[in-house]
Amino acid sequence: MRFIKTEIPDVVIIEPRVFGDERGFFMETWQRKTFAGNGIDFDFVQDNHSLSGKGILRGLHYQIRKPQGKLVRVVEGEVFDVAVDIRSGSKWFGKWVGVRLSDENKSMLWVPPGFAHGFYVLSDRATFMYKCTDYYAPEHERCIVWNDPDLNIAWPLDGEPVLSGKDLQGTRLVEAEVFQEGFTFRHSLTEAGQ
Repeated sequence: MRFIKTEIPDVVIIEPRVFGDERGFFMETWQRKTFAGNGIDFDFVQDNHSLSGKGILRGLHYQIRKPQGKLVRVVEGEVFDVAVDIRSGSKWFGKWVGVRLSDENKSMLWVPPGFAHGFYVLSDRATFMYKCTDYYAPEHERCIVWNDPDLNIAWPLDGEPVLSGKDLQGTRLVEAEVFQEGFTFRHSLTEAGQ
């Protein structure tokens, strides 16, 4: 496996070794020792699997308590996957990383706890799978609006995205609860010099 640090070094692209022939292919998608040796030393407690159609945008989701680190991959189709640093005090606070994940490139993305996460479906449909470091806790779930002008995420849109009612109600980062060493509070972008 190759572990590639992104512009935000805590967010990592993982390229697995793929062994294939005329019968198909085989690859490891997670191996504790290898991941720990590359700085991703977490226990995963939950696996999630979703199916979405073309143009659907999910996110930007996070949990303000019990934050989830996510190891994400696409097993069918293609998405544009986004991680936003919402750790107050981080030098990358309010910055984002976007990566194309597909069944063809077989890349995975490590999204650490303390990040908001979302994706936009580029193919006719996409099957998305991810491992989580903590359990889903709907009472702690929050959403930052996908088109927050302060984030200015360069989504590769093909028309208006399809959003859930919950995602339509997302807040801007300037009004959102964010992470500070295990505690949360409202953060002002102007205080961060943004």
